[in-house]
Amino acid sequence: MQVTETLNEGLKRGYSITITAAELDAKVNEKLVEAQPEVEMKGFRKGKVPMPLLKKQFGQRILGEAMQEAVDGAMSDHFESTGDRPAMQPEVVMVDGETWKEGDDVNVTMSYEALPAIPDVDLSKIELERLVAKADDESVDEALANLAETAQDFKDRKKGSKAKDGDQVTMDFLGKVDDVAFDGGAGEDHPLVLGSNQFIPGFEEQLVGVKVDEVKDVTVTFPDPYQAEHLAGKEAVFTCTIKAVKEPIAAEVNDELAVKFGAEDLNALKDQIKERLEAEYVGAARAVMKRGLLDKLDDVVSFDLPPSLVTAEADQIAHQLWHEENPDVQGHDHDKVEPTEEHTSLAERRVRLGLLLAELGQKAEVTVTDAEMTQAMMNQARQYPGQEREFFEFVQQNQQMQQQMRAPIFEDKVVDYIVELAQVTDKDISKDDLQKAVEALEDE
Repeated sequence: MQVTETLNEGLKRGYSITITAAELDAKVNEKLVEAQPEVEMKGFRKGKVPMPLLKKQFGQRILGEAMQEAVDGAMSDHFESTGDRPAMQPEVVMVDGETWKEGDDVNVTMSYEALPAIPDVDLSKIELERLVAKADDESVDEALANLAETAQDFKDRKKGSKAKDGDQVTMDFLGKVDDVAFDGGAGEDHPLVLGSNQFIPGFEEQLVGVKVDEVKDVTVTFPDPYQAEHLAGKEAVFTCTIKAVKEPIAAEVNDELAVKFGAEDLNALKDQIKERLEAEYVGAARAVMKRGLLDKLDDVVSFDLPPSLVTAEADQIAHQLWHEENPDVQGHDHDKVEPTEEHTSLAERRVRLGLLLAELGQKAEVTVTDAEMTQAMMNQARQYPGQEREFFEFVQQNQQMQQQMRAPIFEDKVVDYIVELAQVTDKDISKDDLQKAVEALEDE
C-alpha cells in the first residue's frame, strides 16, 4: 500500500492511496479463510467447502468488504502516523471507479481540512470581573406582590357593572357554524378571565363591557389551520349568556399566602424568595462573566481556521437569523440564505472559541457524566408534557441530538475550569446595573 501527499496548503490536505491487486487479493483470501469454518454448502460438510468454490460463490461480496476495510485501514494508519485530525469527514473518491475491474490496483484520493494546532494559553493570567448583586427588601416585596397576583381571587362586581379586561365572567355559551351547533362548542357555568387568551382570537375582546344577565352574540373565525379540521377557517357565532361578572382581588401578603406557596410563614417565604432571586442574579452574573472570558480568549488566541467549519457555521447563523426575521415560515424549503460578512465574522469567532474550548477541555480531561446528560434530558423533556418517555427514547436513538445536548454542558464545565484558574475580582452592583449588563449582552 502506498500513500502519496498531493496537497499541503494551509490546513488543506490531499493524498493518493494505492492498494495493489496482490494486497487486495490477500485480504480477500484472509477473509475467506476466516469464514470457511462456518460455511455450509450442499454436497459438503460444514467447514469443508473448497476455497476456489468459496471464492466463486462469495468473492465479489467479500471483495467489496475487503476494499472498504483496506481503505479505512489506510486512512486510520495515516491519521495515527501524522497526528492529523480532520475538521470534517474526509472526502474519499475511487479513481476510475466505473472502469475498475478485478485484478487491477485500487487507486483512491483522500482530501480533508486538518484541525489546526491550538496554541497554549496561560489561564492564570486572565483577569475577570464577577458581578455580585444582593436581593434587597424592595426586590423581595416586588416578588411577593407578583406572587399575590398569581394567587388572586375574584369577587362579584356591583350589580349592573360592565366587565373589564382582566375580569372573570361566568357564562353559558353555544356556538354554531352556518346556524348548526357543533361538538365542543357549548358550555355551562364556564369561568373565563378576559384577556387570558383561553378562547380563540377575537372572542374575549367582544365580552369586554357585558353585564350580568346579558345575552351577547360573539362572532369569530377559527384559525386556519386549526386542530379540528372541520372548523378550520370557518366563521362561528357563539351565543353567550352572562351569569356573573367578577373583578380580580389580589391575595393579601400574609402568612396564609406563604402557606399556599409551601412556606411555614411569611418570613420563611421571604427567605425563599431572597434565595431564589440571588440564585437568578448569580446565573445572570455568570453569563456576563462568561461573555467577558470569551472576549478575552478571542483577543489573545489566533490560529488558522478550517474554511469548511467556518462556512458551515456561517450558513447556520444566516439560516437561523432568517427564520427569526420570518417566523411565519416553519419549514426549510425556501431559497438558500446567503451569509453576510457579519455572519462570517461571527462564525469565525464561534469556530475559533469552540476549537479552543474543546482543546482546553480535552487537556483538562473534562467530561460530561451520564448523570449530567440524564438531568439535561429531564429538563428538556418537561417541554413535552405527556410525551417524556417518547422524548427520552428519541434522544437515546439519535447521536446528533445527544451531541447537541452534551455540547453546552461540556462548554460550561470548561468555562468553570478556566474561571478556577483565572484571576477573578468580585464587584458589588445593584440588581438594576446587573440587568443593564445582561441587556447589553442581548443587544450585541
